[in-house]
Amino acid sequence: MRPILMKGHERPLTFLRCNRDGDLLFSCAKDHTPTVWYADNGDRLGTYRGHNGAVWTCDVSRDSARLITGSADQTAKLWEVSTGKELFSFRFDAPARSVEFAIGDALAVVTTDNFMDHVPTVQVKHIAEDIDDQTEESALVITGIKGRINRAVWGPLNRTIITAGEDATIRIWDSETGQLLRESDKESGHQKTISSLSKSLDWSHFITGSLDKSAKLWDTRTLTLIKTYVTERPVNAVDISPTHDTVVLGGGQDAMNVTMTDRRAGKFEAKFYHKILQEEIGGVKGHFGPINALAFNPDGRSFSSGGEDGYVRLHHFDSDYFSIKM
Repeated sequence: MRPILMKGHERPLTFLRCNRDGDLLFSCAKDHTPTVWYADNGDRLGTYRGHNGAVWTCDVSRDSARLITGSADQTAKLWEVSTGKELFSFRFDAPARSVEFAIGDALAVVTTDNFMDHVPTVQVKHIAEDIDDQTEESALVITGIKGRINRAVWGPLNRTIITAGEDATIRIWDSETGQLLRESDKESGHQKTISSLSKSLDWSHFITGSLDKSAKLWDTRTLTLIKTYVTERPVNAVDISPTHDTVVLGGGQDAMNVTMTDRRAGKFEAKFYHKILQEEIGGVKGHFGPINALAFNPDGRSFSSGGEDGYVRLHHFDSDYFSIKM
């Protein structure tokens, strides 16, 4: 499995997202410039210039027409995917961390960090079809979470919003009233910061990765813990294969400790686990620093990883991956 090395960022990667058709890959990094690539050969298509802070996350609409990005410059921006034009900027009082479009692309959820005197919030924004009608008003603001919210995603049918972050608790909220519906069990849940969260293709379950060196699979509706994958490194990124019973975990020790160890000791490979049997089935080496972002292609035939080293690595699976028998 020869990786395609994609060099376009000057700073560590923070997030990767494929569009629904699987032909485009969007990458975010700490260098202010989200980038779009061809997902099959890794050619760079273009960049989205306008942020002046690290870009933490992004999401692309179902028709691949619009991109939304959340940045440390205290804005979330809407872009036209095909031209790179900035369509609208939502301003906040604190860095915008996590962004995601709802089904139908008429709503987006944005989280803001705890910053100075501001508490972390989860905000729902209306996304207008005609950009001239777009406003900055929030349809809903959820507060009351302690610590940074690293991820907020929509639940099935846009009825709920799922949040996870620094306080190691996963919470499910009603997306209309903002009422707290469920939260994860302290005993069986994560013990340290939840760094990442990724949903399955049908949204029936999702996986979380944590600095407590584990990833956990949860039921989306009931928040029941289904599986736990234990590794020997902090987990920064997770994803679920859309076609096979595999999950991928990426991480490594903190960036500040990287120089004291060689790359094998640093555990910078992407690890694959069997989703049901919870056993490790393989790993992909290559990054010279912790892996911060992972994304399967929607066709399940390739995956991309983004690292602290500023590279995106695109891997097309060999044929023997598809015939793994457990």
